[in-house]
Amino acid sequence: MIVIDSRPPLAERMRPFRLEDLVGQIHLVGKNGIIRKAIQTGNVPSMILWGPPGVGKTTIANIIANEVKRPFHTLSAVSAGVKDVRDVIEKARHTNRTILFIDEIHRFNKSQQDALLGAVEKGTITLIGATTENPSFEVNSALLSRCQVYVLKPLEEKELLQLISQSLTRDTELKNRQVVVKESAALINISGGDARKILNLVELICESVPGKIEITDALVMDVAQKHIAIYDKSGEQHYDIISAFIKSIRGSDPNAAIYYLARMVEGGEDVKFIARRMVILASEDIGNANPTALVLATSAFQAVNVIGYPEARIILAQCATYLASSAKSNASYAAIEGAISKVNETGDLPVPLTVRNAPTKLMKDLGYGKDYQYAHSFKDNFVNMEFLPDAVRGTKFYEPGENPRENELRSYLKKLWKEKYGY
Repeated sequence: MIVIDSRPPLAERMRPFRLEDLVGQIHLVGKNGIIRKAIQTGNVPSMILWGPPGVGKTTIANIIANEVKRPFHTLSAVSAGVKDVRDVIEKARHTNRTILFIDEIHRFNKSQQDALLGAVEKGTITLIGATTENPSFEVNSALLSRCQVYVLKPLEEKELLQLISQSLTRDTELKNRQVVVKESAALINISGGDARKILNLVELICESVPGKIEITDALVMDVAQKHIAIYDKSGEQHYDIISAFIKSIRGSDPNAAIYYLARMVEGGEDVKFIARRMVILASEDIGNANPTALVLATSAFQAVNVIGYPEARIILAQCATYLASSAKSNASYAAIEGAISKVNETGDLPVPLTVRNAPTKLMKDLGYGKDYQYAHSFKDNFVNMEFLPDAVRGTKFYEPGENPRENELRSYLKKLWKEKYGY
């Protein structure tokens, strides 16, 4: 006799329905979080929740509907069509401020997204869309302009440990098993900040080991490796494989890169998803060590959109092997991260008057643009003047990488700015 376990997974059993029970996303639902304030006032805008899997997008949508006591409808963009959208909108016309939650909204095509426009604009429905993809690329601009975009972050280690602790004390099944977590590093690493993944892994371990359980890193790795799933472009492997693919390219291993590319191609992964990641990598991990990398990756992104499968695999392969075989530098990435950190630290520092724009007579009278020196009027198209605010004067954000191309840039910058920036 086969016994079918009809219980929902642990992650679903532990899903909170009240704001105070939600773990993570403090920047959105904490004391001063914008979503918390929206719930408290009852003025919930249409929104797109953008973030990786298992960070609370669906949970937040459910909590909003539960807290504000509004009619709530859910659609999955994987299975729903225009008719389903219109049916919900028609029902919403006869109810009060209906909330429509659409999971994986990036999978809706243009006509499906267009079907939402009027209802969102008129307030017939409050749309909450969830996506793991950048909405700037995947949600059409007309719909995007009518929604607030909130970015959700992977859960931090302390938050993941809090979830585990809650599950072991609140879930009846696990509480009766007397589960003790002796080591948590493997659980944290495998989860990648995904609450669903870590809770389901805990449940998988408990189902695999009889009696009282002590969870150790060795036990976690043993159980996890025995239950590796086949590639699923809508599930966890989607993120594990793309992670391995990107890290292989970053690590200059074209053979590993082409292997993981083949896994994605055979799994029917979206060509835009793969190509977009390579465009980002070309700038983040190669940058000025080989500026041609960004040109090739951008061309590949455009080409695969036109070509499609199966021929797109050849273009993706050319791009992946080129990027993997290229010199690497993250100097540009480090520069912008350092500059953003300094901006957050120092705030809105005044721009020096010399380099301010002076479109009106009043601004000129106030000294805007005074004593600005036009570089092209000087020898070698360079003049030694100050561009940064006084409070961050002399701060070096860009340090060229150690590679032939950026060594050339360093030599040039050294001739210009040796005394000021120390190149």
